[in-house]
Amino acid sequence: AMTLRSKLIATQTLQPGDTVGYGSSYTAREVQRIGIVACGYADGYPRHAGTGTPVLVDGIRTTTVGRVSMDMLAVDLGACPAAGIGSAVTLWGRGPGGAVLAIDEVAHAAGTIGYELMCAVAPRVPVRTAD
Repeated sequence: AMTLRSKLIATQTLQPGDTVGYGSSYTAREVQRIGIVACGYADGYPRHAGTGTPVLVDGIRTTTVGRVSMDMLAVDLGACPAAGIGSAVTLWGRGPGGAVLAIDEVAHAAGTIGYELMCAVAPRVPVRTAD
């Protein structure tokens, strides 16, 4: 099984009315802490995955917010108060502590299938094989 992992490279606290992503497609309704993940559509993450696509941060299930950009995407950190720069992000597959996020769940949110996501992972993404 394939796992796609990254890390948080920044965090930010949104105020009500603040927007996230290209075209300001997401607007915070309340004070909200978000994280910026070093992964985007140039890495093979599905560009059409909208707000609410599942993701794991430090093994805790949360969701994306806003549009996916070329090199990054944003996630809701409300369920992950301890998360910070360097926290592990699992885009799909096995996360820390035994947490698992099925690739098909992410694919469904993006209107596609898991096999397409596996085939789309870009050559620039470092690959490690299981021991």
